[in-house]
Amino acid sequence: MDLINNDKLQWKRFVGDDKFDYPIDYSTAVLDVNENGHINLLTKWEPNSYCHFHRHTATSSTSTVLQGELYVEDIDIESGIVMSSKTRNVGDYSSKEGGDVHMEKGGPEGAIVLFSLYTKDGSLAESLDKQGNVISESHINQFLK
Repeated sequence: MDLINNDKLQWKRFVGDDKFDYPIDYSTAVLDVNENGHINLLTKWEPNSYCHFHRHTATSSTSTVLQGELYVEDIDIESGIVMSSKTRNVGDYSSKEGGDVHMEKGGPEGAIVLFSLYTKDGSLAESLDKQGNVISESHINQFLK
């Protein structure tokens, strides 16, 4: 399957509104999902745009940058302080356990990233406001057919 040039992928777009003081514009396409708790998806950021501030609640996740640059800031939820900041380039791979709170932003040409997540209890991620309050949750059942 061509993950970059594929007209058959069904993208779901997310954009921000006036509740957010940063530009949100990203899309996600589910590649596959199963009842055993595994989901693989692509996320595409528009140039210089963010996804929602969030926490991964999946047991584990891996990601590989396929196109563009992805800027990632890990944030301490209690203080709001940026703990680390990194630029991920094409080919960069990352593996994490759940619980990390961060912001992700596409570079000047955007970004496409392949994510593989595993969840034991169905929970995938929580979108957060700037104070760390949960404003929405993603669950694997939302993607099972």
